[in-house]
Amino acid sequence: MQNPDMIRLSFFISVLVLCAIWEWVTPRKTLTQSKLTRWINNLGLVGFNSFCLTLLMPYLAIESAIWANNHHIGLFNWMQLPSAIEVLLAVLLLDLAIYAQHLVFHRVPWLWRLHRMHHADQDIDVTTGARFHPIEILLSMWIKIAVVVSLGISPLAVLVFEIILNASAMFNHSNAKLPLKLDDKLRKFVVTPDMHRVHHSVIPQETHSNFGFFLSIWDRMFATYRAQPQLGHDKVQIGLPLFRQHREQWLDKMLSQPFRQK
Repeated sequence: MQNPDMIRLSFFISVLVLCAIWEWVTPRKTLTQSKLTRWINNLGLVGFNSFCLTLLMPYLAIESAIWANNHHIGLFNWMQLPSAIEVLLAVLLLDLAIYAQHLVFHRVPWLWRLHRMHHADQDIDVTTGARFHPIEILLSMWIKIAVVVSLGISPLAVLVFEIILNASAMFNHSNAKLPLKLDDKLRKFVVTPDMHRVHHSVIPQETHSNFGFFLSIWDRMFATYRAQPQLGHDKVQIGLPLFRQHREQWLDKMLSQPFRQK
């Protein structure tokens, strides 16, 4: 496979720019924080997380898929499915795994302390989709590697899924307005910005709902779906009751949030 890192980076930048333009042209909510401060620190966190992965993870998901394929390890390597069917099944199963991981990170207290940094953003826009603590990023990569190796997912399918996952995260975190009828049709299959905004509400029942990243079917299937925020999208407050100070949006404070109660 020719340079998967460059392929992923190209898609990341393209979707980031497109979503940024979309939410600038048709914003869904009025922002409450400095966009410049949030963007500098959220995107700075993306760079820091990439550095941590490069430094601490000699093998990522695609390299693990190549290794499993070369050693004929994992379910798909034993079944010899057509390539298109394998990619489709792999995307479905990986998306289910991400849904389950997301739910667990909300349910287990010490994992929630890591994940809540993502929810501490007091506005939600395209950069929130990449705002995760580096320890959570590392744990997520190990989980993804375990799923990839055990299922024997091909390197191509891993690349396709990672592109879809990153694009979906930026799409459904965008502070952009979709026509209500289009949103209603799309959310039957994929997670839309309005659907995911519920997940970033300060109201706990809403925070702990709508865990899907790409497909919306898992929330409906496992009864974690909530259609709309209680106060409506114009009035819903984004973030957590904890970490409300403006200074908490800076990179150094974000990194220390899992280790602080106040």
